[in-house]
Amino acid sequence: MSSTIQILLAMIIYMAAVVIIGFAFAKKANANSENYFLGGRTLGPWVTAMSAEASDMSGWLLMGLPGVAYWYGVADASWTAIGLAIGTYLNWLIVSKRLRRYSIRANNSITLPEFFSNRFREKKKIIMTLAALFILIFFTVYAASCFVTCGKLFSTLFGASYQSMVVVGALFVLLYTLLGGFLAESASDFMQSIVMIVALVSVVVIGVVNAGGFGMVLENAKTIPGFLDFFGLATPTLGEDGIQLIDEAGKAVFGEASEYGILTICSMLAWGLGYFGMPQVLLRFMAIREEGELKRSRRIAMVWVIISLAVAVFIGITGRIIAMNNPEVLSGELLLTKASAENIFIQLSTSFLPPIIAGFVMAGILAATISSSDSYLLIAASAVAKNIYQGVAKKNASDKSVMLVSRITLLVIALVAMFLAFDEDSVIFQIVSFAWAGFGATFGPLMLFSLFWKRTTRAGAIAGMVSGAAMVFIWKLGISKLGGAFAIYELLPAFIISSIVIVVVSLLTPAPSKEIEEDFDAVVAK
Repeated sequence: MSSTIQILLAMIIYMAAVVIIGFAFAKKANANSENYFLGGRTLGPWVTAMSAEASDMSGWLLMGLPGVAYWYGVADASWTAIGLAIGTYLNWLIVSKRLRRYSIRANNSITLPEFFSNRFREKKKIIMTLAALFILIFFTVYAASCFVTCGKLFSTLFGASYQSMVVVGALFVLLYTLLGGFLAESASDFMQSIVMIVALVSVVVIGVVNAGGFGMVLENAKTIPGFLDFFGLATPTLGEDGIQLIDEAGKAVFGEASEYGILTICSMLAWGLGYFGMPQVLLRFMAIREEGELKRSRRIAMVWVIISLAVAVFIGITGRIIAMNNPEVLSGELLLTKASAENIFIQLSTSFLPPIIAGFVMAGILAATISSSDSYLLIAASAVAKNIYQGVAKKNASDKSVMLVSRITLLVIALVAMFLAFDEDSVIFQIVSFAWAGFGATFGPLMLFSLFWKRTTRAGAIAGMVSGAAMVFIWKLGISKLGGAFAIYELLPAFIISSIVIVVVSLLTPAPSKEIEEDFDAVVAK
């Protein structure tokens, strides 16, 4: 049996297990829209924690983050990972319990737009509509990043065209999401989180062994200017075609290390701010069966996050050293562009693991992609079906019609995301970073102020959402092009602007009604 067939067989076994989970939960999930979109608030602490992190990290954990470390060295990838770890902890610590409690108080809200709308007791559903539209926009971009992962994975493994593999991956995710809803998604995410961390640890161990040991990896990495420097950045020397140059010895060429200042560090740490507005994580807080179980979930989540992020970064470092010392194994054009560097996890797996084992490790990438893309599609569909269709357009819509609109929306989003993913030179990390900034700046400040500042007004909430989302686009597409201090990650300035706008507009508008303040006081008092 050829190695390709063995890899394919292992991945088919994995995908079959995912489909079986979908069938197992299909009946319960489709009983009503609350079960389909939030699982009836029945998640246990382990499933809550592991599914939250698996849906959060997505394929960028196994491809995007190692690719950044491979290309630039320690600094960018590590400061991003540190920011994410801090953000994860703070989100579980200060947001999870109060959101779980408040979402029930706010008329048993089962989606994020519904929570914000009910929190401010709005009659004209402006907050709900805007929130749903922003979720639709940014999750379509997010889903595209997942389809890029599928395209790169399958085209690299099986030699098929990138675009056709994007379509295959999208169809599988779409069919699975249509089948089982939130319960199936969360249950499979639990399994996939285990597959992901096992895959990461397996690849880093086999990579270090083939690189000559941990000490040898560090010793060789020191020869690349800025590669192991937390305050410097390696700079690959590129040709006119954008491909990294290779010297006569067959090794990739690097220039002098670039400076990595405190502003850039703050920019990377700002990734952690995104968690306060990340719907796929926040929904898990709302869906856990008991508020008291969130403490255990936080501990489980932090262990998983710290291990997975650290290992993902070191995979990129180890991969670069192997490529440098064993060019016949990993070198060539395949790993000499920023986009193709994200294939380092795949290359290490297929080069050093037995084919059948490599197939299950590759399933780790598929696991990460599925666990995220089904979350993105489901939440975006719920925003349209539950919040816009039933919440605004047709308030007396039946559960059956809501489910139908949801499925139609899933199809449309998947088609648009596939179109966005068709560019073979897409860089997963860059796509994810933009969508992450969008959610973090649009919903993060609003979530914090909604939970912790009683004086927040409906007008302040609307202004904060709009200004945060707008600033992400303005900064990314305009201001950042000025370079220098303006080249920081768009999430940081957009988050700050949104927070300021919420405070200013709330103070300039009439205080919330007595009923809204009573809701807040009741939640805080528990």
